Amino acid sequence: MTSPSTGRITPSVGSPTSTKAKSSGCGTGCSDSSTTVEMDEKLKERIANHPCYSEEAHHHFARLHVAVAPACNIQCNYCNRKYDCANESRPGVVSELLTPEEAAHKALVIAGKIPQLTVLGIAGPGDPLANPEQTFRTFELIAEKAPDIKLCLSTNGLMLPEYVDRIKQLNIDHVTITINMVDPEIGAKIYPWVHYKRKRYRGIEGVKILHEKQMEGLQALKEADILCKVNSVMIPGINDEHLTEVNKVIRSKGAFIHNIMPLISAPEHGTHFGLTGQRGPTPKELQAVQDNCGGNMKMMRHCRQCRADAVGLLGEDRSQEFTKAKIMEMAPEYDLQKRQEVHAGIEKFQEELKLAKQKALTAVESVENSPKILVAVATKGSGLVNQHFGHAKEFQIYEVHGNQTRFIGHRKVDHYCQGGYGEKATLENIIQTIADCKAVLVSKIGDSPKEKLHQLGIEVVEGYDVIEKMALEFYKQYVQEQHK
Repeated sequence: MTSPSTGRITPSVGSPTSTKAKSSGCGTGCSDSSTTVEMDEKLKERIANHPCYSEEAHHHFARLHVAVAPACNIQCNYCNRKYDCANESRPGVVSELLTPEEAAHKALVIAGKIPQLTVLGIAGPGDPLANPEQTFRTFELIAEKAPDIKLCLSTNGLMLPEYVDRIKQLNIDHVTITINMVDPEIGAKIYPWVHYKRKRYRGIEGVKILHEKQMEGLQALKEADILCKVNSVMIPGINDEHLTEVNKVIRSKGAFIHNIMPLISAPEHGTHFGLTGQRGPTPKELQAVQDNCGGNMKMMRHCRQCRADAVGLLGEDRSQEFTKAKIMEMAPEYDLQKRQEVHAGIEKFQEELKLAKQKALTAVESVENSPKILVAVATKGSGLVNQHFGHAKEFQIYEVHGNQTRFIGHRKVDHYCQGGYGEKATLENIIQTIADCKAVLVSKIGDSPKEKLHQLGIEVVEGYDVIEKMALEFYKQYVQEQHK
């Protein structure tokens, strides 16, 4: 069979099976359990092909961000929208701005070139709701010409209460709010100023306004039945311990999923935090906070902190293939029937993957007092180990314990294969990045890096198969070795 996402031949992973839950009860809505199942199924359908709201979907479906919103109405100490490097992934970064008409044209072109595209979002480079005319005009054009594409926007929430009705009217079903605090005293360390109703408020006065509007907006989204993802930037020493309180508050107000992501604070980005030496969290620190909050609500652990002009699957950015100059020379290739066929193929493939995962889980017996270990995975998507070690720009990290696997995040690395230049330093960086992992799962790897990893206690597993299956097979061997 062929993976719909990659076009590559994949190993047989079983036959498709239906996993749709069936309602039990009287069929009149009087059964609580029946109603719950029905609501759960409706919710699953709403997020099934959204790569940000569904961890499973991010392996298969692509997103497009269009940069039509340049102005912003708050200042964050971790943000500098003036800096742009084509090779970096950071919220607010773009290479060029688009008009709504150019954005709609781009969406139609890319929907043809990348038929697994399911979501179009506006996330900047400023705040979409500080640019309402450009934002809503873009959504209007795309909804008219490509009705199967989901519409999303990301906002700081300051103007959200004023636009929830308009968002609902345009059938924008997914909204992300960045909420870094529910205590203005903490927020004053993150936000220098807020511009609201033609007036600039500095310090805690502005933060109180921002907090009030974020809470109003979150509540309004719940009442309008619009799914909300909350992003929170984890800033060690400022809001790291506070994020558990943020998590409790947003859950109580109806947020669907919480994305706690690490501060990016490299000095060369020119942000206040970058220039003052504020560090970001380590992977271990980030996971600890995510785990502490995970018992309260669904956590997003697969975020890539995308550019405001990102194109493609999460973890890959094809924005440089689709610059304004290139896009405007291309004719739109939007074909609804073709896109539906591709999506149906992906859904079938997902069912087969699910069956293969279930078989892998049942094939491995749970071992009492078995250790928790981490494994690093080189993948191009589709839920498979399908990437060469030297081609990986990131490794997905899975925790394995007993007969269970759990995705916990990703770690960016530089390409190892550079034609000889810089490979030694790059390999050392990669090893340091995955040093806490017991194994790395890859489709292929060269002899030299393989030997180096082995010397440092990181086993290399080569193959082309379902991630969970390879991880569990390695884990079984690892436990057996530990008990010898």
